Amino acid sequence: MLQLKNVTHIYPNGTKALDDVSLSIPKGMFGLLGPNGAGKSTLMRTVATLQTPTQGEINFGDLDILKQPEKLRETLGYLPQDFGVYPRVSAYDMLDHMAILKGVSSAADRKGTVETLLDQTNLWEVRKKAIAGFSGGMRQRFGIAQALIGNPELIIVDEPTAGLDPEERNRFLNLLAEIGENVVVILSTHIVEDVSDLCPNMAIISEGRIRMTGAPLDLIEKARGTVWAKTISRDQLDEAKRSYNVISTRLFAGHTIIHVLADSDPGDGFGLVDGGLEDVYFSTLVGARNGSTAPIAA
Repeated sequence: MLQLKNVTHIYPNGTKALDDVSLSIPKGMFGLLGPNGAGKSTLMRTVATLQTPTQGEINFGDLDILKQPEKLRETLGYLPQDFGVYPRVSAYDMLDHMAILKGVSSAADRKGTVETLLDQTNLWEVRKKAIAGFSGGMRQRFGIAQALIGNPELIIVDEPTAGLDPEERNRFLNLLAEIGENVVVILSTHIVEDVSDLCPNMAIISEGRIRMTGAPLDLIEKARGTVWAKTISRDQLDEAKRSYNVISTRLFAGHTIIHVLADSDPGDGFGLVDGGLEDVYFSTLVGARNGSTAPIAA
């Protein structure tokens, strides 16, 4: 169990990137969902001991990671949003080098580790290929392979599917789901589908604050009966935003479909929709922008 209590981080320029964040993250896949600039990467770097928060406590089991960051690094796997590699080095040689840095000193142990990870991430056939020639999805799978060196108990992946095509995204998410059965895996993303497809538990973050926590299915059920939809023309959108609590809009066949939040039928041709996690997410962000600051748990 990873526990964060009242974690706040203020950068030297005065920006408050994290504001009193408290979370309990159990074993399995945990989704941290939020827009760009919400504080997700700051929180992930803080948990990964790459920066020290201004205040707060973070514990992984019995380990106080702020007091003993080196102990957490022994059992941490981290895939940041952007990671650098030596582009002309092959995947096999790079993983072997990283295994040495991780403390796998025996050549036989490294061979077994590297070959197992290449097979697990479906990179065996390209193990001798330079990483510079990898596709985006192959690079992300290589990133997960290096994060798994040393059998970590806590794995952090930050925006791992951004820029991947649908096939690579599915392959990568299936790999994460397999890994997440036995360890704590934190998936930080702005893509709602990544969380709804994978994570039995989640939190929504915006402006450095945790706005909602719970199981995706419970959060969807809690929102049932409050999301209404209507198709309008584009020139009606501004008036709709003035008249209703619009949480999302999208174009379809030249028309605009709006979703609004209301406890009862707003009338005027709106129909009740069986809202999904996207509606929960957008309504939470709208509530935050409108001044709701207390975190909500399902």
